[in-house]
Amino acid sequence: MRRVMGIETEYGVLQPGRPLANPMLLSSHVVAVHATAREAGRSRARWDYDDEDPLHDARGYHLQRASAHPSMLTDSPTVPAPSGDGPQEMPRSDVEEYEDPGAANVILTNGARLYVDHAHPEYSSPEVTTPLDAVRWDRAGELVMLESVRRLAATPALPDVTLYKNNVDGKGATYGTHENYLVDRAVPFSDLVARLTPFLVTRQVFTGAGRVGLGQRGEHSGFQLSQRADYIEAEVGLETTLRRPIVNTRDEPHADPARWRRLHVIIGDATMLEVATYLRLGTTSLVLWLVEQAEAGGRARTIAQTVDRLALRDPVQAVHRVSHDVSLTERLELVDGRRLTALEIQAEYLAAVRAALDAVGGSLDEQTSDVLDRWESLLRRLGDEPASCAREVEWLAKLRLLDGMRRRDHLAWDHPRLAAVDLQWSDVRPERGLYHRLAAAGAVDLLVTPEQVEDAVQHPPQDTRAYFRGEAVARYGAQISAASWDSVVFDVPGTQTLQRVPMRDPLRGTRAHVGELLDRSPDARSLLAALGG
Repeated sequence: MRRVMGIETEYGVLQPGRPLANPMLLSSHVVAVHATAREAGRSRARWDYDDEDPLHDARGYHLQRASAHPSMLTDSPTVPAPSGDGPQEMPRSDVEEYEDPGAANVILTNGARLYVDHAHPEYSSPEVTTPLDAVRWDRAGELVMLESVRRLAATPALPDVTLYKNNVDGKGATYGTHENYLVDRAVPFSDLVARLTPFLVTRQVFTGAGRVGLGQRGEHSGFQLSQRADYIEAEVGLETTLRRPIVNTRDEPHADPARWRRLHVIIGDATMLEVATYLRLGTTSLVLWLVEQAEAGGRARTIAQTVDRLALRDPVQAVHRVSHDVSLTERLELVDGRRLTALEIQAEYLAAVRAALDAVGGSLDEQTSDVLDRWESLLRRLGDEPASCAREVEWLAKLRLLDGMRRRDHLAWDHPRLAAVDLQWSDVRPERGLYHRLAAAGAVDLLVTPEQVEDAVQHPPQDTRAYFRGEAVARYGAQISAASWDSVVFDVPGTQTLQRVPMRDPLRGTRAHVGELLDRSPDARSLLAALGG
């Protein structure tokens, strides 16, 4: 289960009473007001784009910038730094000439990044190694956004903003909740795609957030499992805003590319229910482990290869069919001619994972056992009594609320009140968000405590390089010029050059690795000296 992973969440943004307000400007206010409040006294470190290349395709080619849609250009040209370990000198003049083209960008003390991504404020969580930590730091992002909403409302000169942790605006637009997983580079990308696709297509039976309306613009009445499904138009591709694929091919590991690739999953929904988020990350991590076993020897390799027989005849069509099938009985055609439901395909993956774990032997850690048991329990109950899963599965929790309104007030699925409830479900304000009301009433299962989430707003995970990044910002923020997922660039007064500390291994820079070093380094100069700079 231990795997470097994280979640990027773009939030829906509106200004009450002004539906045509510029969303990029609103998003900039969201980020800037947080920076002003939380990062007071620290320098506004730039984002270091040196190792970013969103046009590098995992299938073995590089898309020319002239051919790329502007939305794909998430990097920005900057001065390449030397490669290698240890602090590296960078000409100060070169970096000072560079300006971040984004409207706003903040590197948080918890190791996360808060910035404007196109027309949405995005919270990119710090790297974690377990699905439960993924839940914790994802929830921390909700509090970061809530704090910005509160501060904007309390500042007369700034606009009120409402933020939604969802994926559609009800008018045809969608915005992403992307998962990231580091995968062994030894796994051929074509094998990764083939063995993962049926799982991603069908996992929405327990990971979907639920949505009122069918079709990209909700042009047909009804309710479906997933917010993102109707926007998936390709099986494999590099794009994230056009012809969105089931499996994204961006090859940008933010780590040593000889060891890892970063699987960038864009098919998932933003989920408010903690169990839904937990299982989305946990089951996907287990299936990735299974796929990696196909490159190993022994019986586990043979078991991993059994999922090849789950290949779907038309994966893109299957995404839509699964999402539109609230009964969970729709049968999908496989390449070998069989027809299985999404629940049956998920059960095949679960059985393969359990068999492979038995084959490699050894005891399972607590979270691996818990994810397996919850996965199995949900698949069984979704088939027998779906209503029993409403505390854990978001689309069922939302459907129960909507069906109650429909029965009470005799509403058809195309009634605008239902669409309004769908939107209000994910309002980050506890007094407005319908999810928060259910949570306060004890109607959903919770996995992390409020105290744990509050702590995660301020502090980074301790078992990844996010610890070094977050602690460096907290301790030496005024002496940091820039940072990224795999580097921190220090600007020490009195020196002629900047010093970049590379972090190519996500499992180094942990508290166990650098905690004592940070504690005995009162400033950036002493830290860099201890690191060998």
